[in-house]
Amino acid sequence: MTVEDRRRPAVGGQIKRWRTERGMTLANVAERTDLNIGYLSQIENDKALPSLTCLAAIGDALDVPIAWFFLAEVPAPVVIRAADRRAGGREGLGRIERVDGGDSRDLSIVEGVAPPGGRAGLHAHAGDEHHLILRGRWRMTQGDHVVELGPGDYLRWDGTIPHDAEVIGDEEGHILIVTLLART
Repeated sequence: MTVEDRRRPAVGGQIKRWRTERGMTLANVAERTDLNIGYLSQIENDKALPSLTCLAAIGDALDVPIAWFFLAEVPAPVVIRAADRRAGGREGLGRIERVDGGDSRDLSIVEGVAPPGGRAGLHAHAGDEHHLILRGRWRMTQGDHVVELGPGDYLRWDGTIPHDAEVIGDEEGHILIVTLLART
């Protein structure tokens, strides 16, 4: 591969992908961009390198940002099956599962499940903490602040300040907790 080949971005495949995804022909794109069908074909086959102005016109015609034309390889999404989640416990609370599999770089997502009366106990850690109540009723305490929450309710607080969560009522409690991890 020559230096010239490395510097020449191959955008044709992505342009063709978005054109066909939009159900458009080369003639449709030519009409919307005032570009020649033959030239558009050469671009799609990476035989012609379009200017940024041409890419902008093609992007407008296809209703996509031109940056999408430069995405040659998109990494596969990470999928963590429910059966494969890491599960553990927290004394007094119940089961804690790492919904995200524990390998995320920027946040932690856990689901907590606790019996009636289950309690996390006073604790603190780095990062903002976001809570979504999935089931049951919870009493969330941080300093002088005590809040009772039910299904669908959301709470955010600074995790560095000691806090506690307790299931109140007769129903098992389920909570989704997202914590932003500290950057190093």
